[in-house]
Amino acid sequence: MRLPDTKTPLRRHAPSLAAFTASLSILLMVAGCGGPSVLVPDQPTSLVVLDEQAAAVAISRYRAQHGLGPVTIDPSLIRAASFQAASNAKAGRLSHEIGGSFNSRMADAGAGRSYAAENLSAGSETFDEVLARWKASPEHNKNMLIPQLKRVGIARVDAPGTRYKRFWALVMAGG
Repeated sequence: MRLPDTKTPLRRHAPSLAAFTASLSILLMVAGCGGPSVLVPDQPTSLVVLDEQAAAVAISRYRAQHGLGPVTIDPSLIRAASFQAASNAKAGRLSHEIGGSFNSRMADAGAGRSYAAENLSAGSETFDEVLARWKASPEHNKNMLIPQLKRVGIARVDAPGTRYKRFWALVMAGG
């Protein structure tokens, strides 16, 4: 995994996150937000509804064990994570570049010039499983322990027809 340069200001590029957000908003309105998952348009995938607050608490607890401050859920980072997880699920593989460059996606999410990082994973059934994988991976762990991080977004998209079946994205940014 390639770590983003967290000291370089992020630049705005393509409006891909905005287009995805608009599509997802329309889909949520049509779906009535009533089911346990939401289908992503024209893709054999489904966005799984997660307990983002529980995820933020677990990440905050882990950061506290390392003397770092807590993180809070940020709706714009949830949208960014959802977009990237869906992009990876549609492709059936993991890549930080499938949905556009990390810098452009973070700028679209409002991360601006803050510190930012992204962890991706595939195959884990639960958040606890994916968090354990990220803790065990030196690069992913390093991302979660960036001292300047204050906000997070987490998403899981299921793609039953792919090798990995489920794709995760954790997007983190500074204040």
